[in-house]
Amino acid sequence: MIIDTIKERLAVLEPTELEIINESALHQGHPAYENAVVEGESHFFARIVSAKFAELSQVEQHRLVYKLLAEEMVDHIHALRLETVIPS
Repeated sequence: MIIDTIKERLAVLEPTELEIINESALHQGHPAYENAVVEGESHFFARIVSAKFAELSQVEQHRLVYKLLAEEMVDHIHALRLETVIPS
């Protein structure tokens, strides 16, 4: 499953919390849903809590996540909604 791959790729961030939710069902009928490598695995939400985000702006945090998932973004992930958090 792509969720396992996402978790593996994001492990480098040493997250204290990592939640990945498949939101693909909300996008049924969307061409990306039907044309996904695995139908029903195209849209995801990720909540990542990591100290690695501490010196980064939110844009930089998101860019880092997208860079880590670059390979999957090419043909497995159509949309990725992010919530990046610095531990308090």
